[in-house]
Amino acid sequence: MEQSEQPIAEAPPAATGVPNARAWFGHPRGLATLFFTEMWERFSYYGMRALLILYMTKELVEANPGLGYNTAKAGAVYGLYTGLVYLLALPGGWVADNLWGQRRAVFVGGCIIAAGHFSMAAPILGLPEQTFFFAGLILIVIGTGLLKPNVSTIVGELYPEGGARRDAGFSIFYMGINIGAIAGPTICSLLGENYNFHWGFSAAGFGMVLGLIQYRKTDRYLGDAGLLKGDSPASELSRRSRNFYVSLTAVVGAIVLFAWLVSSGVIAVTLEQVAMGLGHGIIMVTILFFAYLIFNWRWSAAFLALFAAALAYFLGSGFLAADPGFDLAAQWASGLTLGVFLLTLVVLLVARGTEVSLERRRLAVIFWLFLLAAVFWGGFEQAGSSLNIFARDLTDRVVFGWEAPAGWLQNINPIFIVLLAPVFGSLWVGLAKRKANPSIPLKFALGLMGLAAGFFVLAWGAANATMENTVSPAWLVVTYFLHTCGELCLSPVGLSSMTKLAPRDRVGQMMGVWFIAAALGNLFAGLVAGQLEELSHSTLFLIVGVSTLGVGILALLLSPLVRRVMGDVE
Repeated sequence: MEQSEQPIAEAPPAATGVPNARAWFGHPRGLATLFFTEMWERFSYYGMRALLILYMTKELVEANPGLGYNTAKAGAVYGLYTGLVYLLALPGGWVADNLWGQRRAVFVGGCIIAAGHFSMAAPILGLPEQTFFFAGLILIVIGTGLLKPNVSTIVGELYPEGGARRDAGFSIFYMGINIGAIAGPTICSLLGENYNFHWGFSAAGFGMVLGLIQYRKTDRYLGDAGLLKGDSPASELSRRSRNFYVSLTAVVGAIVLFAWLVSSGVIAVTLEQVAMGLGHGIIMVTILFFAYLIFNWRWSAAFLALFAAALAYFLGSGFLAADPGFDLAAQWASGLTLGVFLLTLVVLLVARGTEVSLERRRLAVIFWLFLLAAVFWGGFEQAGSSLNIFARDLTDRVVFGWEAPAGWLQNINPIFIVLLAPVFGSLWVGLAKRKANPSIPLKFALGLMGLAAGFFVLAWGAANATMENTVSPAWLVVTYFLHTCGELCLSPVGLSSMTKLAPRDRVGQMMGVWFIAAALGNLFAGLVAGQLEELSHSTLFLIVGVSTLGVGILALLLSPLVRRVMGDVE
């Protein structure tokens, strides 16, 4: 599973009127409602994701044609899609908290998701292929942003008493996530790869519809959980709604105008450049946000000025090349700004030491963990892109004379999650009893190293693989095993660390930072996969492995220092 699939069980629940007359495995009956809603939503998400890169890169002239994109363009689309899914969780949470309540946000989000899948399937009826493809992706991004962050919040509200029972409820809920993640690629890949891609997209849509039907028929068991909280007067809610819809209209209008200008040739920009620009924008906004929190607004303005000056210098000086282009200049400018910000934090912590407040020190640690998480997800999310292409083109999938769909290999990770999650949970508890439990920064380092080890294995397997001489799926099985071990070291620990390290009045914002790290990682994962246009699979996997290992070793070396800086939070 991926980053957001570790349920956010730490958010404090509000007391709600939850019917307890009927229980479900000893838990509130409403848990079953949310279990199956999330199961079907994950069915649709992972089912479609298993087909996405394969559909975009499939040639137009084949019996089951795709879009015929090259790998670079397909990787950019994949990165933008998966990145925006997590980025829009932030406004999705705001809409639920301030306008609709979580329950309505989940239902509306599910309806939009289903419409998106059916839009992607619409060309089977003769409708325009690319128009409905991109419309479907946009709808799924918006719908997932509304549903994903809010369904977990409702689970928490079913347990106003908190404690171990709520943790157990989230564990059951998590099983629904994994069941959907296994069933989705199994069914959608079988239909999409072996018959027609649009059948697979349709199956994803019907899965979401089933989830919505059972959600609507059983939402009475949720009691007051997920309803809009607060005592805001109707006039205030009306003002918020008006401002929201005006802002939404402006944003949508700007996006449509930009898309029209690009498609008409007025603005010469590629999807790869759009994705790269969004990535640099996310990095800079995060730097400015933490500069404001740790220092003040003047420091934030100074770092923005540094980025602008560096960008102007790299564009005009010829330092990089006679004509470096905006992409390369922005890459160097954002890298320089990030380096200076990290150096500033180190100087602050070393020079002033304990004079720096614990809150500011912990914010610095959160920023460091944010960077490590973004690197991890940038590698881990190759699963749906470059690893999926490797499974299709270079892996022997013939079983008893029948070729299994490439998307079925996407099931390995969630299966390992189900098998290994209890093992890792018991391991951490056992080590804690012996006072040997690794610290948060050390677990992040271990997660990165596990990820790197998986890529080294696959680089070895891909070294001699060709279209005519495919390799055993065992290479991918071992790779996913190592990646899952890395995920279980980092992902649940990362969610927990955000709540432990965040200031009391900024827990929600720091959880948002975790989603931003996921968005950034997913975005760059697609761009990295696009390099298969120029690099071999083995070279790409080796580069990702070496890069991840380098960051993991740095995280390992710095883990004792980071542990001292953050204080006793464990």
